[in-house]
Amino acid sequence: MSRPEILYPLFADLETLEGVGPKTARAMAGLGVEKPKDLLFLLPHSGIDRRRRASLRDAQLPGVATVEVMVGNHLPPRQKGRPYRINVRDAELDFQLVYFHARGDYLTKLLPTGQRRLVSGKVELFDGLAQMVHPDHVLRPEEAAEMPEFEPVYPLVAGVTQRVLAKAALAALARTPDLPEWIDGPLKLREGWPDWRDAVTAVHAPRTAADLAAHAPYRQRLAYDELFAHQLTLGLARAQARRGKGRSSKSDGGLQRKTLESLPYAPTGAQLRAVAEIAADMASPLRMNRLLQGDVGAGKTLVAFLALLIAVEAGGQGVMMAPTEILARQHLESLAPLAAAAGIRLDVLTGRDKGAERAAKLAALAAGDIAVLVGTHAVFQKDVQFRDLRLAVVDEQHRFGVAQRMELGAKGAAADVLVMTATPIPRSLALASYGDMDVSVLDEKPAGRKPVKTAMVSTQRIDEVVAHLRKAVAEGRQAYWVCPLVEDSEVVDYASAEARFEHLRAALGDRVGLVHGQMPAPDKDAAMARFVAGETSVLVATTVIEVGVNVPNASIMVIERAEVFGLAQLHQLRGRVGRGSAQSTCLLLYQAPLNESGQKRLQTLRDTEDGFRIAEVDLAMRGAGDLIGTAQSGLPRFRVADLERQSALMEIAQSDARRLLAEDPALEGPRGRAARNLLWLLDQDRAIRLISVG
Repeated sequence: MSRPEILYPLFADLETLEGVGPKTARAMAGLGVEKPKDLLFLLPHSGIDRRRRASLRDAQLPGVATVEVMVGNHLPPRQKGRPYRINVRDAELDFQLVYFHARGDYLTKLLPTGQRRLVSGKVELFDGLAQMVHPDHVLRPEEAAEMPEFEPVYPLVAGVTQRVLAKAALAALARTPDLPEWIDGPLKLREGWPDWRDAVTAVHAPRTAADLAAHAPYRQRLAYDELFAHQLTLGLARAQARRGKGRSSKSDGGLQRKTLESLPYAPTGAQLRAVAEIAADMASPLRMNRLLQGDVGAGKTLVAFLALLIAVEAGGQGVMMAPTEILARQHLESLAPLAAAAGIRLDVLTGRDKGAERAAKLAALAAGDIAVLVGTHAVFQKDVQFRDLRLAVVDEQHRFGVAQRMELGAKGAAADVLVMTATPIPRSLALASYGDMDVSVLDEKPAGRKPVKTAMVSTQRIDEVVAHLRKAVAEGRQAYWVCPLVEDSEVVDYASAEARFEHLRAALGDRVGLVHGQMPAPDKDAAMARFVAGETSVLVATTVIEVGVNVPNASIMVIERAEVFGLAQLHQLRGRVGRGSAQSTCLLLYQAPLNESGQKRLQTLRDTEDGFRIAEVDLAMRGAGDLIGTAQSGLPRFRVADLERQSALMEIAQSDARRLLAEDPALEGPRGRAARNLLWLLDQDRAIRLISVG
């Protein structure tokens, strides 16, 4: 699809803009500005009030002031390295302009004695005398109109000044065409948004600080454009993925019934709803690409297993992927009783499988004898062949990118994909990172899961906590004691866990176990196994146990230095208890005094068990990149939109984009054509390629 002609001027070289030479153009690349259109979306982040006043007397010092002065005598420096000073007088006050390293001939031309000039800059008091050091603006009175009353301040990089940038932005605006509207008419009216060109012009000419706020209508409009373009891209990708021929996997539900009958409890409404959504996707001839989002303890495993059974009932195989070996073994343990009830063969494949044993498993897979395989990345190796892979369930943990999802799809030419995430993600972020997927949410806790009592306890009371623990252990209860990652260095971390282990061992005897990141895997597994078997009552651990460990008898979770953990992590850790019938407790041990954000995190956790609510607070506190872990987040970089503060816009953008694509999948209609301009302006090349392919 070729670029629309109306946009050519905005895609010219930067050097075609007034005041931009090759050197400046190279420097601007550091701001992500490579074409004139990029300047339109490089928004000022603040502004300087340059309104004129009669005299510095009315100015709040230190501060920026703009006054008209009569230029007096010049005082060049007597010795090298001293400043050059110029006496000036406004309507009521004498003060000095100060320049460092300036050339006298330049200054006598700029500020001729006996003439009037308008000066604007930061004024400070120095020994009782007002000084303006290096004025930002010096203008003849008749040029006064060139300086805005409220001057926008842009983000800068080395080699680009405010003045050059402002001038280049104005030049880019001058060649901005009127474009046909891509926002839905009624929506635009309802929100009171301006036309696109008016919005772009206005954001570069703010009149007051209020115009710079994210909720100013011009900014809202441009933020919406950005989110809308992003959602269109995801929508096109989703349509493309669905065009990828899947296979229809229909089942009679026999194996699922056997499994459900063997359970001591009934599945929740949310679980049944999710299974129905998955079954409908699997039965359709299009490829499933679904995200299963569930809070801690909402019963994702059962849903995933029932989905795997659909694949088996349809005559195929399923695979469940885990990010680590420990987790793969855990999945195996939690699925084994379900598989036994259904009467199917379940096996595991990790990097630890070698030689004859591995060869036997591979043969059984290729023959179709293994119905469901649990595995780690080892499943991706070339020699792993399935007889008929219908469904891949991926345990996300954010370590499993889009590329791996594709690769797994390649193992089964048209395998359906179900991604599970245990981190409730606020809806706006889920839309930004998984907008190309359909989402099922498990928002009910299975019956019988009691809420976990959560309390905040200062570390000064650690002896009381240990005494409480001694009593609980005597009653046959089990507890986790999580130590913080003190430094980034694992050595120190290991030392802190070791020290806590010795301390608790002295207090509670040999019923205390230890597991941390520095241990060899077999030792780790053995320590976990002893805890699961109840041979140890207290497990001292670093955050190794955050993910997926399941010991129903454990009913106490102590988190030491809880204030150094992130909210999502604390929520995950707390989810390790409250899995059995006993009343569970989570103690957040913090070191006083708490700073404001530590206080807020711990109180949020104490007051709610709703993972989605917790995630919203976390998002507001930390920002989107941190929440998903910037390195692997795959979050799009937005220039105008602010995901934390404008999450509601993302939902509108998604439904709007889906509606437009439903009515006009190839973007051929008037609004579709208008939207193509937007995709070009916002570099959504992926979308543009998808339209061309489509």
